[in-house]
Amino acid sequence: MSSPRLILVHEPEKACLERLLADGHAPERAAEIASYLAQSTDLAHEFGALASAFGRRGLGFAAVELDDAADMLAKADLAATLVWTLTDGIAYFRGGAAPALARLNGLKTIGADDSLFALCQDKFRSGAVLGALGLPVPQAGLARNGQWLVEPPVSAAGWFVKPNRLGAKIGIWPDSRCGDLGHALELSRRVFAAYRDDVVVQPYVAGRNARASLLGLRPDTGVEALGVAFVESGGDFQTMEDSLALYGETGEAAKAAGKYAEPLLLPVAESQPVADAKVRAIAERLMSGLGLRDVFSIDLRVEPDDTVHLIEFEVCPGLPCFDFRAYCRSQWGLGLADAMAETAANRITARTVAS
Repeated sequence: MSSPRLILVHEPEKACLERLLADGHAPERAAEIASYLAQSTDLAHEFGALASAFGRRGLGFAAVELDDAADMLAKADLAATLVWTLTDGIAYFRGGAAPALARLNGLKTIGADDSLFALCQDKFRSGAVLGALGLPVPQAGLARNGQWLVEPPVSAAGWFVKPNRLGAKIGIWPDSRCGDLGHALELSRRVFAAYRDDVVVQPYVAGRNARASLLGLRPDTGVEALGVAFVESGGDFQTMEDSLALYGETGEAAKAAGKYAEPLLLPVAESQPVADAKVRAIAERLMSGLGLRDVFSIDLRVEPDDTVHLIEFEVCPGLPCFDFRAYCRSQWGLGLADAMAETAANRITARTVAS
């Protein structure tokens, strides 16, 4: 048997951009879409640190681009290899293929199984599943290029319109919260023209934005290790412009210009312990009923009366992003590289003991 190692599969922004341009997407829109893969760009700067952190634990580390993953995984030693997929995707991005390839080749993985990689990227379908599990997710309508596929529920507070498969919770434009369904259909036309995507139209829910993060440093890690924080960015919701300013090359440019400002993270338990407990119960249900494990994040809205709305789950949280780094420091007392390496080492040790 060869020495144990982890293979980190990632899809680079550049490869995605070139593919989108070849498919006829406008250059500016293609660049915006590819920007969602900025964590691959950001983490690439730390591959050396990751290799060192893994080496200190007697493990090898290999970062492989998605286009090269099929060959590498087919040749990997089954008994000595773990696969960690950095980026998901079933539409614009293709990272969801990596855990499926791992399963095809009989390799063990860190993270959810490939079925959840597909589900989380389709917000309308995932919302239906989450609702069936009894979780507090807003009901949704679905529109395509100005036509209703499913009409949304009535909402006295108005509606929130977001792409169904592109990114996650962002509204793209500042008017993504709207007061009439005619405007929602107009937004669906704009999204379809720009990104070729449907839109999810949900009743607007009030409250503060919150994120719950989990890294299962040990195989038996549960919701006691969940980090639950308000994310205070100064706005009600994130737009495409806001997202671009935080990550990847655009984020680096903002830092160089002195315009980079990370949102403030505030522990929910300090001001709303009841809401914190509700979030942990939601996470436990997602782990037991849906199959989330090892590493994931949840986005929520929390109202002053402790009402919690589940907005989405992510099987590939932005590992190099400010919030996940902060979680690794506060929960585990480790930087990102050591937290990832320790997670992998503990799973390999558990497999060795079990065998």
